[in-house]
Amino acid sequence: MLNIDNTTPEELQQKITAMREGGKILGNLLKDLKNHVKPGMTGTEIDAWVRKEITKRGAEVAYDMLDDDFPGAICISVNDELVHGAPKNIPLEEGDKVSFDLDIYYKGFFTDSAFTMFVGEKVSPAIKNMIKITESSMWEGIEQVKPGAHIGDIGNAVEKVLRKGHLGVIENYIGHGIDKKMHESPEVPNYGKKGHGYKLVEGDTICIEPMSCLGKPANYVDKDDNWTAKMKDGSIACHCEHTVLVTKDGYEVLTLPD
Repeated sequence: MLNIDNTTPEELQQKITAMREGGKILGNLLKDLKNHVKPGMTGTEIDAWVRKEITKRGAEVAYDMLDDDFPGAICISVNDELVHGAPKNIPLEEGDKVSFDLDIYYKGFFTDSAFTMFVGEKVSPAIKNMIKITESSMWEGIEQVKPGAHIGDIGNAVEKVLRKGHLGVIENYIGHGIDKKMHESPEVPNYGKKGHGYKLVEGDTICIEPMSCLGKPANYVDKDDNWTAKMKDGSIACHCEHTVLVTKDGYEVLTLPD
């Protein structure tokens, strides 16, 4: 995370301006993506569309900057795939759950956001409820953000909503700080104790990203691509995320669409 103590007011404002602009680009792109996805589309087709849209909107493909080559511009995780899904040349089917996780790079800074949706009109009530609860847990976590709040306050709020909703809580994938690097300190788990962990200060930027499942939370990385995390019991998984700025009085969600 950008060291706020050693940052001039001008540098901090530059960061905030760039991440606001980048976050708006990302939020609008994901909004358009949600409307773009239809049954029959393949992950590789969607990935190509996203790549084109990122550059068309003036940003850069962040996943191209990873030390380990990721085979795509966006993570696409279908059904029992939890996160980091490598785009595949397999058509999406009516009722599939699909999670999209996207980082972009803009004016020297990263922003990161994710959402989960179901494909088409026919969907299992359990999947629909899982998405609703996981999104609610993310917003409950975001509501804790303000100067002086602890990371544990966020994780505790997220975990309470997920457990009340009888969902599996994923603990081995967590949120993170973000600005000049895609993943920075502090770590932002989806569980925790109030009053514990890093204390937020004005100007911090973090990613809050709950992940849940309809079964047990144990997961593994698929050896076929060495990227895609899948649920061991084959249950359906969910992921949502926003990049959040700590403001003087609370928070600002940077990755919302217009």
